[in-house]
Amino acid sequence: MPVLDLTDPDAVTRYDDFVRSHPLRSLTQDLRWGLVKDDWGQEAVYLEEGGAVVAAMTLLVRRLPGGFSVLYAPRGPLVDWDDPDMVHRLLAEAAPLVRKHRAVMTKLDPEVPFTPELDAWLRAQEGWVVKNVGAGKDDLVQPRYCMIVRLQDEDGQELSEEELLAKYDGKARNRVRTGRRKGVVVVPADTEEGLRTFHEIYSFMARRNEITTRGLPYFHRMREAFGDRMRVAHARHEDDVLAASVTVDYHGKLYYLYAGSNDLKRNLAPNQVMNHELMVWGLSRGAESYDMGGVFALDPQDGLYLFKRAFCKGDGGATEFVGEVDVVHNKTLYAVLHRLVPAVQRGRRELGGLASRLRRQRAAAREAARAQKVASPDA
Repeated sequence: MPVLDLTDPDAVTRYDDFVRSHPLRSLTQDLRWGLVKDDWGQEAVYLEEGGAVVAAMTLLVRRLPGGFSVLYAPRGPLVDWDDPDMVHRLLAEAAPLVRKHRAVMTKLDPEVPFTPELDAWLRAQEGWVVKNVGAGKDDLVQPRYCMIVRLQDEDGQELSEEELLAKYDGKARNRVRTGRRKGVVVVPADTEEGLRTFHEIYSFMARRNEITTRGLPYFHRMREAFGDRMRVAHARHEDDVLAASVTVDYHGKLYYLYAGSNDLKRNLAPNQVMNHELMVWGLSRGAESYDMGGVFALDPQDGLYLFKRAFCKGDGGATEFVGEVDVVHNKTLYAVLHRLVPAVQRGRRELGGLASRLRRQRAAAREAARAQKVASPDA
């Protein structure tokens, strides 16, 4: 049974070669993603035909109380979704892992466009629970809509920079040009100091927006996993760093993964300039796409969605994926998880917001105390 032997270098190399060249490839299906997600276990299965790998599924393993687990294929599996038999055969190869880990379910999250036909087929499979239309952010692990800019034309030819700019809406295009004209530059910052500066700005943004963050060790692991394919970028103006980001070029697919900006010189549009320059970097590497990340809903009141949509206008806006599929192995425990997980997601979000507010209040109190001390030096 082709469960990948992770201790066999030749088998791992063959598996890696397939994953990294597949049309649906994603950095989260790469085995090296397991280095980043070091609090999960990892497994992988594959199919062979004629001695060649034809389908693959990298799985993260999340332990649950009582010796149970959840198997999760982030943005996977990598399989021909037009071949139902191949999909089922690949899942059958995971059966030993389901038993080994006492898996309650195997969660699939393919980077495959939504079609009514595929949706209907998925819903017709016994024991599969499909989460797409109508699912909220508490029901999903990853956003179903991704904001992706294609860096090649329909014939696979690299765009020029002017052709790239023409994809943006007029406001984004003007802001990129204005920011550049006023002196905003984007520079690589792949040193430890550059990564720390990124993390400071990213953490500042998270506190401002009341969202949770990744710790600095997470980004150290990401750099260990992807090496010089990971780009830390700073958007600078004169001596100030205004914005910073982490992007990974995964074999021609650029993933804009984490970013933040401070409150300095926001009128200079550092975020717009930074995204554009990262796409230009992608063009220089022959990349095919630039993934700005996902949104859970196409909400015209959501500033983040509007920011990303401005760059994706020429590609029709959001790319809609088919969503998540839970292949259920234990109906009783799955029903418990189905009720519990959304509540946990909401709780984490609320706790993150509360922690951010408390940090801001403490900072404001310290600042007020300092101001009072300056105003009353003899107190």
